[in-house]
Amino acid sequence: MEQSTPWEVSDDRGRLAVAGSRPLRIVAYIQAGATLWDHGIRPVGIFGSQHDGAGPDRAKSGELPLDDIPYLGSGGALHPDTLLAARPDLVVAVTYDGRQVYGLEPKTALEVEAHVPVVSVAVGPGRGLAEVRERFAALAGSLGKGEPLSAAGELDAAEDALRQATGGPRRPRVLALSPAGPERVHLARPSAWPDLRALAEHGVGLLEPAGGAGTNWSTVGWAEAAALAADIVLTDVRANAARPEALRADENWRAIEARARLVPWNPEAPCSRRAHTRFFASMAETIRETAGS
Repeated sequence: MEQSTPWEVSDDRGRLAVAGSRPLRIVAYIQAGATLWDHGIRPVGIFGSQHDGAGPDRAKSGELPLDDIPYLGSGGALHPDTLLAARPDLVVAVTYDGRQVYGLEPKTALEVEAHVPVVSVAVGPGRGLAEVRERFAALAGSLGKGEPLSAAGELDAAEDALRQATGGPRRPRVLALSPAGPERVHLARPSAWPDLRALAEHGVGLLEPAGGAGTNWSTVGWAEAAALAADIVLTDVRANAARPEALRADENWRAIEARARLVPWNPEAPCSRRAHTRFFASMAETIRETAGS
């Protein structure tokens, strides 16, 4: 009888995940699960973060078939026993600080890791978008799966299109933000987000909010956001962000809507060639349209 080959992967917390054979049953943080799905891996369960509710945030889910994959809960409402009841061979998550398993309470993460290997991929400041993508690709490869060979060429083409779009005489001003409500808004610091840094590397003119507290965001009033006079506004579409219809009582938001092209932005999009191809292609089209108007 053929013996199983031991499996091991070092994650971005510096921890070694080990199993007696290649894991088959995987529970994942929803963003990680959507990324694995793009590599041909079907999670047996997914979970959300402390920002999520009793149901999955569809903005984070990519192409996951949410009707067929159990959602186990989120944040403090996710009990370790619920996650372990899915009988995972492996838990895949992300980390923003290189220490914490994002989406799991620290006590929950400790209890889960006592029973099953946990792999966290770094997606925060200091990690480039291509590096995040390749880390997930390497993990998927260790699990025997991967994206189609055509995906690399499609991504290259989308990146070329974005560079060409940003090379014209007019360079639109781009602001990324997450609406907190009618009075406050979180302005993204481009250096803190791998996808925004990648846009800048391809020539996109991203606006930098004023310095101050907050590593990832600068939280200000809508007047400060409107004063930046962006031509394109990348607006957070995750469930925890306020919707545009809830903001229209504010004159400054109305001024932003009147001036700028609003583009859906998902700070927790899948980290795959497929997803990044869509992102770059969409930005290239928006920039061409804005620069030509």
